[in-house]
Amino acid sequence: MTKKILLLGSGYVAGPCLRYLLRREDNEVTIASRRIEPSQQLAAGHPRAHPISLDVSNAAALEAAVAAHDLVISLIPYTQHAAVIDAAVKHKKHVVTTSYVSPAMEAFDAAAKQAGVIVLNEIGLDPGIDHLYAVKTISEVHAAGGKITSFLSYCGGLPAPEASNNPLGYKFSWSSRGVLLALRNDAKFWGEGKVVEIPGAKLMDSAKPIYIYPAFAFEGYPNRDSTPYDKRYKIPECKTILRGTLRYQGFPQFVKALVALGLLDDSAKDFLAESAQPIAWKSVLAKAVGSSSDNEEDLKEVVLAKTGLDRENGKRVLHGLTWLGLFSSTPVTRKNNLLDTLCATLEEKMQYLPGERDMVMLQHKFEVELADGTKQTRNTTGLWFGEPNGDSAMATTVGVPCGIATQLILDGKITRTGVIAPMDDDIVNPLLHALEAEGIKMDEEIL
Repeated sequence: MTKKILLLGSGYVAGPCLRYLLRREDNEVTIASRRIEPSQQLAAGHPRAHPISLDVSNAAALEAAVAAHDLVISLIPYTQHAAVIDAAVKHKKHVVTTSYVSPAMEAFDAAAKQAGVIVLNEIGLDPGIDHLYAVKTISEVHAAGGKITSFLSYCGGLPAPEASNNPLGYKFSWSSRGVLLALRNDAKFWGEGKVVEIPGAKLMDSAKPIYIYPAFAFEGYPNRDSTPYDKRYKIPECKTILRGTLRYQGFPQFVKALVALGLLDDSAKDFLAESAQPIAWKSVLAKAVGSSSDNEEDLKEVVLAKTGLDRENGKRVLHGLTWLGLFSSTPVTRKNNLLDTLCATLEEKMQYLPGERDMVMLQHKFEVELADGTKQTRNTTGLWFGEPNGDSAMATTVGVPCGIATQLILDGKITRTGVIAPMDDDIVNPLLHALEAEGIKMDEEIL
């Protein structure tokens, strides 16, 4: 029997998800985007993929589209998921998203259960694959009568080593603004049984070296709020719980310098108005740091004073700012404020070039106490690379789990209703089994 799937969104993740679903002859996928061209590009060469134009803010149009399908995959911005879930519950259609469950989404839990609807979220990479392997290890340890005493998890989407050729060791496959704003988020985690809070302004100060493989020099810092995970992962006994972000060494220092120089300020500046006179980067930097001179040597002195960096790190940061052109006479792309003006330069200089690969690294580190009191460390590690000129590692590790979750719901292998995330064995086990069949797996070792 033909299953009709509505895929909302045509971004980079949609491709691997779509191709997974179209392997099954009985699946038909409607790809919806506001402008029809991206959907047409995605559908090209796939006879069972049908592009449409849909504005999800038009409630009547959204409802009509949802009603005509068996399941909806929502890969649009998370702020729009609630409207999608509302329409889906009304018409008794299942939903899959790769986003964290927000309070607005959670609010539909009772209605979804009553309607017999599955709204499965958090099934990409992070969140997604991270949950599956966390729950797997925790279930194994608990089943053997053991306890988890510490859980540290770090994930990073990065350029492959040969493409990490810039001062940040980072490249943008989507909005640099979102990446930079995330660096101002406060963080919270469990440390030795106490809640540790780090204000956004100090987030980069908390970065520390993370050792996974000798080939990589990583630094990690906490990612938002890890404190709900004692309940989410059912590990009330666990004293330390931290989920963090991985970057290459030097990234936090460079970001700290950008903050100290005021370059992440998003308040409007007259001299950066689009109607203002053309202005060189060196003059913008001089205004940002309050220097009366925009001479390169004078500016470098002010930068070193403002950042308070030692000689070695100072040298690296000055090299990075020079590479970005911030001491140059190059006119900036004026974007009303310093943050967006900087983003325009970052996106121009730090894009993936044709043939360059990205990389995804994910590691869970569990400290375990067995029933007999023996202690052990369990490491679960995943490393994936993108295909040159093909799918990125990020698109694959988000899109394929999303496609698998969709298929398992359509096949009746996942049946738990309500607004859910993959936190229980009845959902986790079939997902893991199908993921590993696609070659997406993590290596597990016990030390």
